[in-house]
Amino acid sequence: MKITRQKGTKDIFLDEMNVWQYIEENIRNLCDEYNLNEIRTPVFESTELFLRGVGNETDIVNKEMYTFLDKGNRSITLRPELTAGVVRAYIENGMSSLISPIKFWYNANMYRYEKMQKGRYREFSQFGVEIFGSKSYKADLEAIIISSNFLDRIGLKGEYTLSINSIGCKKCREKYINKLKSYIKPNLSSMCDDCKKRYDKNPLRVLDCKVETCQEILKDAPMILDNLCDDCKNSFNKVINSLEKLNINYKIDKKIVRGLDYYNGIVYEYTSDDLGLAIGGGGRYDTLVENLGGASTPAVGFGMGLNRVVLLLEDMKEKLKSYVDVYFLITNDEGYIKSLDVIKMLRENGYKIEQDLSEKSFRAQLKYADKIKARYVIILGEDEIKNNKCILRNMENGSQKEICFNFDEIVDNI
Repeated sequence: MKITRQKGTKDIFLDEMNVWQYIEENIRNLCDEYNLNEIRTPVFESTELFLRGVGNETDIVNKEMYTFLDKGNRSITLRPELTAGVVRAYIENGMSSLISPIKFWYNANMYRYEKMQKGRYREFSQFGVEIFGSKSYKADLEAIIISSNFLDRIGLKGEYTLSINSIGCKKCREKYINKLKSYIKPNLSSMCDDCKKRYDKNPLRVLDCKVETCQEILKDAPMILDNLCDDCKNSFNKVINSLEKLNINYKIDKKIVRGLDYYNGIVYEYTSDDLGLAIGGGGRYDTLVENLGGASTPAVGFGMGLNRVVLLLEDMKEKLKSYVDVYFLITNDEGYIKSLDVIKMLRENGYKIEQDLSEKSFRAQLKYADKIKARYVIILGEDEIKNNKCILRNMENGSQKEICFNFDEIVDNI
């Protein structure tokens, strides 16, 4: 019986791999410019980390986690997101004693047992940034600048919408939740089962419901952005004013609450205008470090779903195709041995070289060189070997000439 890949996973190769490498190179360069430190955490963590960190009432914890008992009868979960893992690493490794703020980035795979749809996989890649140690709106702004800069520089400028909101601090959120519950209560019996549970346990997440009947009930609900305390209102306005000065397009969406319980203050999402799906988002989470056993530490961050980003860069595949600089067309062992040193030197100097590994005929090799888009072909036959010469063929225009077979001569001519 043929073994196939698991549902919700994907093999990545050839032209699509070029797009992934293009994205990853841009991530690394961007993060270096902003003096971010790369962090890598384990693929699996204690399940308790996500129960306490992400939230018991989130869809991720209730419906989507890959959780199992290991051989020591410990409950283990494949990471469904990485903020909680980075916070755990921050606490466990005593990073609060380091120079503050400390800024991390990651590019890693996550695992969620989700319903399949376009751009949504059960194993998916996420680029994220986490900044610890700043209460200032400047940290929120920096995270937004980095995330929007990332999308712009990979070629998606003008193809996404940045939506922003504030869900306030503990002080203003408590007052708002009382207002929201008073509004919902007369209609609670008509709402979905998830909203009925959230009403008691996490009322704010009711606003994130996608069920049509619930959306209709909530269309005139009070919004937390209109009920912020002065500090939260000032931080939000400072970020908005800064975005306008930087010409970063945005819209205010009062219903954004984000799907994870640890957020407070400013939150935002990036939506693809083409896919009609969220491609990333983030916000502030000032209580998460303390909730997971560390000292009270303000923090902000974002995550960007790279599988959906790759979908948006479909037209980049042709532009990013990898071309071979020189194909060595050799039909005997003597020529093969003779060419090895020259090929080694060319590769060490950054040239992309290909040669026959299957003992194809002359005609088959020439056809192969054309298929792989080789810029030049070096033909090394018996006569050329005797005279230490080779034929250099320009595959773009079909011209060819005889040159000396050595590294310098080849480089001078290509």
